[in-house]
Amino acid sequence: MRDFPSCFGENGVQVADSSSSSSSSSKNAQNLVTCVYQCRIRGRPCLITVTWTKNLMGQGLSVGIDDSANQCLCKVDIKPWLFSKRKGSKSLEAYSCKIDVYWDLSSAKFGSGPEPFEGFYVGVVANKQMVLLLGDMSKEACKKTGATHIPCNASLVAKKEHVFGKRVFGTKAQFCDNGRIHDLIIECDAVGMKDPCLIIRVDGKALMQVKRLRWKFRGNHTILVDGMAVEVYWDVHNWLFGTSLGGSAVFMFKTSIVAEEKLWFSQNIASPSSLQWSFSQRFQDSKSQNLGFSLILYAWKNE
Repeated sequence: MRDFPSCFGENGVQVADSSSSSSSSSKNAQNLVTCVYQCRIRGRPCLITVTWTKNLMGQGLSVGIDDSANQCLCKVDIKPWLFSKRKGSKSLEAYSCKIDVYWDLSSAKFGSGPEPFEGFYVGVVANKQMVLLLGDMSKEACKKTGATHIPCNASLVAKKEHVFGKRVFGTKAQFCDNGRIHDLIIECDAVGMKDPCLIIRVDGKALMQVKRLRWKFRGNHTILVDGMAVEVYWDVHNWLFGTSLGGSAVFMFKTSIVAEEKLWFSQNIASPSSLQWSFSQRFQDSKSQNLGFSLILYAWKNE
């Protein structure tokens, strides 16, 4: 897989650097959720990227498969204007074998974001083996694909999401396989405040508070979730000093952080744009090194 931001432009959804995006265009273009899964096809490790999008045309979906060297093997796009056909399949080829992508979103239920939360399935099948299965309709998926429902051994290693709000930004987060799904809330009221404060809550409990935010608009801090250390990085420069009303802040929540990564962070805070690129680059590096789970949130303030 190529550099994290650039690959989205090829999916028909432009994801520009948030420091240069305008407030009017970015909110529609960047309403997306991307999940990266580590899987195996014919015994070979690979990354499967599932991207859910939402814009004025409707909801869309893309599924891409990369090899262990981050090279794209194949990809299927379901364009938003074709999304009225909410179920179907597509045959691809990789690793010298046939790969089928199946989806059924005809009964899918969506919240405010582009990712469905129930009533759907997305399956990737290679040689009649289920490589990746998403959704709550596993029986229907197995019947349609003809694949045996066995543990796929696919693990979610990275997620990127765009969230919107005025002062409060929320999402769901699962920091490890088979772990609890937590309510993750970011609170920050920076408009007209002499001393804005950043608060991060997990399941309603404040686990992190940053005061004097104008002096500490970038930084990192460790919180404990389910007894596991989660490193939080933040860059709210655009909220406090940005020239456009729609500029986003960026947050990274990462497990399995080591001292070397903290050193990396301290050496890459020269500017807002370079830091946000560094988040994406470090995200890219962590996948190939299997360093744990990464969640990147771009938080856009509504006008």
